Amino acid sequence: MAYNRREFISFLGKASMGTAILPPFLKGCGNLASPVTNNLLTSESTLDALKSVNLEGLSPSNVDDLLLAKGLDYHVILRWGDEISEKDSFGFNNDFTCFLPFNEEDATDGLLWVNHEYVNPLFVSGFDHRKYQNAEEHRTKEQVDKEMYNIGGSIVRVKQTDGKWKAVKNDPHNRRITAKTLMKFNWDNPINGASTAIGTNSNCSGGITPWKTFLTCEENYDSFFGETEYDNDGRPSHRDSWQGWEKFYAYPPEHYGWVVEVDPKTGLAQKHVAIGRYAHECCTLYELADKRVVAYSGDDKNNEHLYKFISSKPGSLKEGILYVADTVNGKWLALDWESQPVLQEKFKDQTEVLVRTREAAKILGATELNRPEDIEIDPITGSIFVALTNNYDKNDFHGSILKIVETDGQYDALTFKASTYMAGGEKNGFSCPDNLAFDMAGNLWFTSDMSGSKMNKEDGPYMAFKNNSLFVVPRHGKEEGKVIRLASAPNDAELTGPWFSPDGKTLFLSVQHPGEQTSDINDPTSTWPFDGDGIPKPAVVAITGDLIEKMNKLHLL
Repeated sequence: MAYNRREFISFLGKASMGTAILPPFLKGCGNLASPVTNNLLTSESTLDALKSVNLEGLSPSNVDDLLLAKGLDYHVILRWGDEISEKDSFGFNNDFTCFLPFNEEDATDGLLWVNHEYVNPLFVSGFDHRKYQNAEEHRTKEQVDKEMYNIGGSIVRVKQTDGKWKAVKNDPHNRRITAKTLMKFNWDNPINGASTAIGTNSNCSGGITPWKTFLTCEENYDSFFGETEYDNDGRPSHRDSWQGWEKFYAYPPEHYGWVVEVDPKTGLAQKHVAIGRYAHECCTLYELADKRVVAYSGDDKNNEHLYKFISSKPGSLKEGILYVADTVNGKWLALDWESQPVLQEKFKDQTEVLVRTREAAKILGATELNRPEDIEIDPITGSIFVALTNNYDKNDFHGSILKIVETDGQYDALTFKASTYMAGGEKNGFSCPDNLAFDMAGNLWFTSDMSGSKMNKEDGPYMAFKNNSLFVVPRHGKEEGKVIRLASAPNDAELTGPWFSPDGKTLFLSVQHPGEQTSDINDPTSTWPFDGDGIPKPAVVAITGDLIEKMNKLHLL
C-alpha cells in the first residue's frame, strides 16, 4: 500500500501507545515505516537536502571507545546495574531496543524495551570456571540466581530533557522480565507437559506488534538448559548446555526457543508456539489490509533457515501456518502437519512439528543459509532484507545481505525471488552484518557481529575491519549505495538493536559485551563506559546530532 506524503508523515508520528488505530503497516527490528512510492522520497527539495549531507565516515579502529563520525554525539541512558526502581536494576548484555512514546504528539517521553541476551559469569556472578579443574563443583545456586536475574528484558520509562535522554527512576512502568518470570504458552496443547514456562533467555533481537506490544526473541536457548536430541529411531537424549543452569533448575529445553510477547503496560508475557521453535534472531511483522499479520524470523545458526508465519485470523499470532523458505526455487514451504504426509511420518502432531521446527524444515528441503539474523522490510520498495552473518564451515567469513521480493509485492504470497543485495568483505568495507534498520528517508543502517575471539587477529580474516561498527548505506545523494562507517565499538563489543525515535532525531543503540574477552577481572580488555571502577559495562546509548537529523530529512521537511 502507498501513502501520499501527508499520510505517510502522519503515519510515522503514530508509533505511540496512545493511538487506537493505525493504517496497514510494518513494525520490525528498528523499522518505523511502511512501503511507500518512490516519488515521496524524490521531490526536488528532499533530494537537494539529502545531497547536502556530508558523510565523513570513520576508518577502522581498535580504540577502546565508542567512536562516532563527525556530526554525531552520544550519551549513555542505561548501563548494567543501574537501578530502575526500588527493587529492580538494569540487566546485562543489552541487545534489541524498542521505544514506544506515550503520546503521538510527543516523541520525547515513552517506554524503552531492552533485551538482555546472556551473561558473562565472571562479571555478573563472580564465577570463574578457569580457576577450577572441575568448575561446576564449585558453582553455587546463588551465583546462578544472579545470572538468571540479569537476562530477559527491561522496560524503562525514558524522557528527553534539554537534548539528553534519561531514565525515569521508579516510574510505575519500570520492571524486569527475567529467567524466572512466569509466562504462558499461546497454544492449546501443552509443551512438554506444561501450559506455562518459567522465564525467558537468550533474548537477542525482537520486534513490535500492530497492537503495540514488544516481541523479544529467544535465540541461543540451548546455552542455558541444553537441548533434547533424537537419534534415528526417535529416542531422545539430553545435550548439556554450556551455562549449566539445568544442573540447578531442571527446566525443559522445549520451553525455550520461542518468540515472546510482552505487554509494556503490565509486563505480562506469553510465548508464541505457532511461529516455531529455533534460534530466533528477530520477529518482524507486517499487517495486511485485512488485519492478518505476517511474521518473518530467521534461525541464527549455521545451515539453518528463514521462516514466515501467515495468520489466518486478524491480529493473531496463534492461528495460521508457519512456512520455511526454499530460496533456490523461490517457494515458501508449509510446515503444516495436516497437509504434509512427509511430516506425518516423522511427527505425531502439529505441536511436535513446531517444537522440532529445525528437523521439520530439513525434511521439507528448505534451503540452508549462513546464519540468518535480523530482517527488515525496505520502506521504499517493500523488499525484505535478511542479514546472513557468516558461516565458517562454508568459508563464508564475511556474510551478506539477502533480498527477498515477494510475488506481486504480497507478503502472504507463497512464491518469491531471492538475490544477494550486498556481500561482505574488504571490497565493500564491512563484515558479518547483523542488525538492520531503515530510517525515515529509506537509508539502510546496519551493525556488524565479528566474534570477539577472532577480531584484530593478525592471522584471521577480520584484521582489516578492526572493531565492530555501525554502518549506513545512503539511499540518495553523492554517496548513494556506498557503505559508510558511522560508529566504531569499544574493544570486544558489538553494536546492536538500532532503533530510531519517532521524530528521527535519536538513534537508540546498544553497546553489548565490551571487554568480553577478559580473563582477569582486574585487567579487563575494555573499561568502557569509563565509570571509574575499571569494569566494562554493557549499556544503551542515545546517538543524536546534526547528521542524524539530516539523514532523516524526509520527516523534517
